[in-house]
Amino acid sequence: MKICLVCSSGGHLLQLHLLKEWWERYDRFWVTFKKEDAICLLEKEKTYWGYFPTNRSIKNLVKNTFLAFRILRKEKPDVIVTTGAGISVPFFYLGRLFGAKSIFIEVYDRIDSATLTGRLIYPVSHACILQWEQQKKIYPKGIVLGKLL
Repeated sequence: MKICLVCSSGGHLLQLHLLKEWWERYDRFWVTFKKEDAICLLEKEKTYWGYFPTNRSIKNLVKNTFLAFRILRKEKPDVIVTTGAGISVPFFYLGRLFGAKSIFIEVYDRIDSATLTGRLIYPVSHACILQWEQQKKIYPKGIVLGKLL
């Protein structure tokens, strides 16, 4: 199985990186932003660098959509996993076209309201992982696995 781990740098990256015990068993690659934390955490990982900022940037959304198309066509992942944020949106939508399954993990610090990324990708996600029972009100098809942090 080949996994695409896509997320913003910072807290999103940290939460996804905490699942190392799971993802390190598989063929994988990362897509994130070229920032100091990502460079350090992913030093020995196959990594593609996305365009940022993604908040309210149509230009970077378009650039990341083309990037997603190129990467997904080349790598052909079986599964795409994200904790957010904006960079994951084109990967989830295009991933469906490429036949990849998608797993969205809602972040730890959003307990009683949906993230923008969650609102955008939940409808196309094959699975939604939650860290709080209260998040089931927002994502009724979600699976509560508990806290990653």
